[in-house]
Amino acid sequence: MRKNYFVKLVKYMKNVYQIDHGLNQLSDGRVNPTYCTGQVILPVLLGFLLRIKSFNELNFMIKNNEFSKLFPRGTKLPKIDAIRDTLKVMDIDGLKQVNQNIVKTAVENKVFDNGTIDGYTVVAIDGTKFFGSNKKSCPECLKNTKGNKIHSFHSGAVISTVGKGPKLVIGFEMYKPGEDSASKDEGELNVAKRLLSSIMKRQKRLMDVVVYDALACNSVWINHCKNLGIGTIVRAKNNNNKSLRSARKKTNKSKTVDVWEDERGFEKVEVYESIFTMDNVEQPLRFVKFAMKHKDKKRTQIMIVTTCNDMALKTLFKIIRARWDIENSIFNNLKSECGLEHCFVHGGNAVEAVLNLIFISSNITQLFLVRRLRDHFTTQREMVRLLLKGLYLMKYKDELVFSSS
Repeated sequence: MRKNYFVKLVKYMKNVYQIDHGLNQLSDGRVNPTYCTGQVILPVLLGFLLRIKSFNELNFMIKNNEFSKLFPRGTKLPKIDAIRDTLKVMDIDGLKQVNQNIVKTAVENKVFDNGTIDGYTVVAIDGTKFFGSNKKSCPECLKNTKGNKIHSFHSGAVISTVGKGPKLVIGFEMYKPGEDSASKDEGELNVAKRLLSSIMKRQKRLMDVVVYDALACNSVWINHCKNLGIGTIVRAKNNNNKSLRSARKKTNKSKTVDVWEDERGFEKVEVYESIFTMDNVEQPLRFVKFAMKHKDKKRTQIMIVTTCNDMALKTLFKIIRARWDIENSIFNNLKSECGLEHCFVHGGNAVEAVLNLIFISSNITQLFLVRRLRDHFTTQREMVRLLLKGLYLMKYKDELVFSSS
């Protein structure tokens, strides 16, 4: 095989992002453990890089010594029970620090120097469900009833870069039962506020604009973003407060401010705009409507509210459409290819630990694909197929990338 992509990937994550050093700094709550924390966590991370969808797959790979050539001869890897027990008592802050270092290194390597959309580095926030099960649960689970069955699941908000370049998960925040409302609007918005506040403390230099869906079209979110010093763009609701209804009517009656012929994907896009003041928000806001005529003659529209008063209309249009990157490149991809909805393990810190490892593996894969392979593969599934082939074809003479200590 001329190119062993698995060897290249492992060397890349070691040499550029010092993953081995980060894993060696991890700790957990076990007493007199046989294996150090990094030794236990490394096979899980490798499994997620290879898109395992259950711990049964990982257990099969460990039993068949498929990772043996990554370590010195004779190195023993932990059993799957030891992995589960360790995940339950993991130091979550240590795992978060590993991901923060990946993002920080990407920034230092000028991955986003030209922005992700027209010079702006744009991030999106969205909520999703994790690890649903009708059988397994833990005290932190959210629950709903489906027929005669009680469905347990976890939920949270995720923030990631969107637009050009790698789609990196910068962080996530879990729902807290009893603290966050069961209502989607209230609960998810509360979680999203906590998430954005924590990320702005660590990655403020990275983000110029945050984009969110219609549940954030309110004074609470807009004032929160203003206080944090970041611009925001949100979809406009159809049934919102009086000031927003008035702005929508005013915009609908106004003349077009711009018309784009043969815009990418559309036959024509007509743009309408007005300035208004939302209830309980001091600064003036822009209300913009994009009326799109598709090439099949179908007509749709997107309405947004934004604090970015000086941003070009075409840039606003690109950003609100790029919001779907978090769904397509993060959630849909990881749910179909990496078991994001599968209940790997419950109890203690296990859920957050697994989520951190899934997102770390996603970030490494995105950076490797964009920075080293230059989007050489048509799909990530094709890349994973070649990674697995490279794992099987490794030889002991290949440079060892992880020590046993």
